[in-house]
Amino acid sequence: MATDLAERLTDRLPIFIVAVVAMSFVLLMIVFRSILVPVKAAVMNLLSIAAAYGVVVAVFQWGWGKDLIGLENTIPINPFLPLMMFAILFGLSMDYEVFLPSRVREEFVRTGDSHTSVVGGLSNTARVITSAALIMMSVFGAFVLGDDVNGKMFGVGLSVAVFLDATLVRMVLVPATMSLVGRANWWLPKWLDRILPHLDLEGGHTDAEVIEIPSEGHSCSGSSRFRTCSSSPC
Repeated sequence: MATDLAERLTDRLPIFIVAVVAMSFVLLMIVFRSILVPVKAAVMNLLSIAAAYGVVVAVFQWGWGKDLIGLENTIPINPFLPLMMFAILFGLSMDYEVFLPSRVREEFVRTGDSHTSVVGGLSNTARVITSAALIMMSVFGAFVLGDDVNGKMFGVGLSVAVFLDATLVRMVLVPATMSLVGRANWWLPKWLDRILPHLDLEGGHTDAEVIEIPSEGHSCSGSSRFRTCSSSPC
């Protein structure tokens, strides 16, 4: 019975990952009117989750640092753990992935400068992201102190993933890639723009309004986070 369940979970894990990544890609593409932003989000999220999987295997199967968490012997990974870890971590990473790029987009709409928008967006969100990560790491780290082995696995995996996501990924890789890519971050084919519905997270615009990115040197102001220029100069 346990073997059948393990095999079924292992077989379904790739399908589950593809489905979650595909749905998140579509949602982010609609919200940010971009192709590269959801691609980057999927890649960065998968990087942090893969690193967490690797650490769990290294600690619990290979015995690296097992004495530090009170583990006497190496044990196999519970087949249920990768599935649950992916669901939890991808959801947590998506919070950051919406929070940081939305602030960068707001700055880009206001200034029209790609590098300045990344710097401004990062400086305005770094404290919040770091504080949230410290809270989650404290909660997940408490699981390691318990006697349950599965709880220790979740604690180690989730803590490592949140740490990497809030530091290396969200504070270094994401801003660096967005700064290097520049205006192409917000590129969306016109035919796809006509097909996709227009969503406004703050409820300040109608679906009929088309979001356009201002050219270099132009700036626009507005109360809405996604307030942008119209087709005429600002």
